[in-house]
This record gives sequence, structure tokens and C-alpha cells, in this order.
Amino acid sequence: MRVTIMGSGNGATAAAFDCAQQGHDVAMWDFPRFTDNIAAIAETGHIRGLVKFEGTAPIRYAGHDLDEAVKGAELVLVVGPAYAHEAMGEELRGRLTPDAALVALPAACCGAIVLKQALGVDLRDESHLIGETSTLPYGCRLVEPGVVRVTTKVEDGVYVAALPSSRTSEILERLQRVWPYMEAAGNVLQTTLQNGNPVLHPAIMLLNACRIENGGGFLFYTDGVTPASSRLIEAVDGERIALGRALGVDVLPDPEIGFRQGYMSRPDYLYGYNHGIGFRGSRAPTTLEFRYLTEDVPYGLVFASELARQVGVPTPAIDTIISMASIVLDTDFRAQGRRLPADLGLGHLTPEEVRAL
Repeated sequence: MRVTIMGSGNGATAAAFDCAQQGHDVAMWDFPRFTDNIAAIAETGHIRGLVKFEGTAPIRYAGHDLDEAVKGAELVLVVGPAYAHEAMGEELRGRLTPDAALVALPAACCGAIVLKQALGVDLRDESHLIGETSTLPYGCRLVEPGVVRVTTKVEDGVYVAALPSSRTSEILERLQRVWPYMEAAGNVLQTTLQNGNPVLHPAIMLLNACRIENGGGFLFYTDGVTPASSRLIEAVDGERIALGRALGVDVLPDPEIGFRQGYMSRPDYLYGYNHGIGFRGSRAPTTLEFRYLTEDVPYGLVFASELARQVGVPTPAIDTIISMASIVLDTDFRAQGRRLPADLGLGHLTPEEVRAL
């Protein structure tokens, strides 16, 4: 299968290695301003993997020519932070053929909807096969350009949905050629809400704000998840689960999905995170101006709060975190919400219509 990876960061490099090592024909593309990793891979013609990955995997093309990268692609994976989805989708406009499946890996927050909007097609339009996954199937970091260390390779608990959901089986069939354990979600609201980053990261960041501003130097999960922060995580998670229930989709508690994915040995809000093998060694940021707040709050929590308000689900814990993050970073994250239901074409929909996506 011909696979195009859009992005060149940690997750994109891990996905490219995994696809290539399994024998797929892989091309990588990124914007010209992101040169180091792409240039290193282009020079050697391969990616080197460490820990859970071993050896090298060949890459057919690595560069900044998107026409070359997507030529003949059967699967195009957008692998990057939420704020990259719109720009990458716009780059694809007019270049994506109906034969290619386009997938946000992961959704981050409504990645499939954003990609459709960037391509200029209606949410229910079926001219292109577009979907998203609930999470990235790796815990990974770039060690140096062209070299990726994968400490966790997820082999369970990754959900997939197409938009509209009537085409999920088609997306799933292609993804399962690389990740056979992936499973169908009810719709893109389930894949989006199952993403645990907004549940975990902001709570830990805010309750460790002084330590972070004093230089960090601690283990983000091992040291940063205490009884207090675990209770805040659990409160946010409970509101997310209640929102899913109101929308007719099953959202699993984050420790349960983390246990299935291999990040933790026990599905528990305290022990699971500060003793989880998949979280071990992750160091805290050294600044509050970090994507754990600047991405997960305006893209994840603000969306959840506004959608919950639309369907009548109270979210006091989520709203508190949005307010606290706005105060400590002197930024009105609610006013700057990047994924409001109204902006995504969901604002006028009833809960029944949302479920039918």
C-alpha cells in the first residue's frame, strides 16, 4: 500500500517507520519551515527505530513537494498537533484523489471535521474518504533527526471513525493493514472524546504550576500525579464520560483505556499514572507556555465545555480548568476556542443529529 505521512515530528516519524518496516511504500512531507528531520531522512533514505522499534526502515520520498508525496497514495495520514490540521488540509485541496483515504492520526479534536472543512466539502459529503483515530498508537520521541525512540507501541484500545460513519469500515480496512488491532467507533464524536490528552495534561500542569515555573526538573506523571491531581483528573474524566453518554457514544474512563493500551499496569487514577510503565521517564515541561495547556485547553476542553452546554451536561471541573489556565497564562482561552461546535458545523444540530454523524 502506498502511504503518505503528513508531518515530521515524533508521531509522524514513528508512523512512517512502522508502515515502512511492514513493507508499505512510504513518503513523508512537511512544510518547508520544518526541515531538520525531513532532510536527515531524505539524505539517508531511511528512519532508524529504537527500543520497541529496531533497525531501519526505508522511506521512498521525504521532502516538501506534496504532489510527489501524495502521488498514487492509498492512505494519507495527517500526523501532527491539532493546530496543524487546517493548514495541512488546505495544502491537500485539489491534490487528494477519491481513491485515497485521509485520516487524522489522531483526531486531537474533531480532526476529520477540520480536514473536511479545509478541503471545502460538506460534513456529509462522501466524495472523499475521511476519518480519524482516537489516539496515536505510540509513545515516542525523536532522539535526533531521522531517529525515533518508541517506548510504548499500543496494540489495543485505538478507535477509528469515518465522517460520515457509514464509511468507517472502509477507513478501518486500510488502517488495519498497518494496525490490525484498531476497532470501529460509533462516530467521530466518540474518537474525539476518547482522546485522553485534555483530561490529563491541563490538570497536572495547573496543580504543578509553581514547580514548572521554577524550572521543572520532575517527572510529569510519576511525580506530578498526586492524590489531589488524580481527583481533578477523575472529575474531568467523569464529565467527559457524561457528555459522551448524552451524545449516545461510549467513552471509556481514561485509566481503563490506558490499561488496555499498555501505558499502565492498573486502571487507577493515581497508581495507574504515577506507576505506569508507559508514563515512566516523561519529564515535565519547563514552562507553562506548552501544548499541554496551549493546545489541550483551547482545542480540547473548550470544545467539550461548549458541546456539553449545547446538550445540557454540566461541566464544573472542565470549566474551572479553562478559567485557571486563562488566568495563569493571561489568555482568554474560551474566547480563543479553536474548535467551537458552531465553527465545526455542529452548533445547530440536536443531540440526535450529532449522534447520526
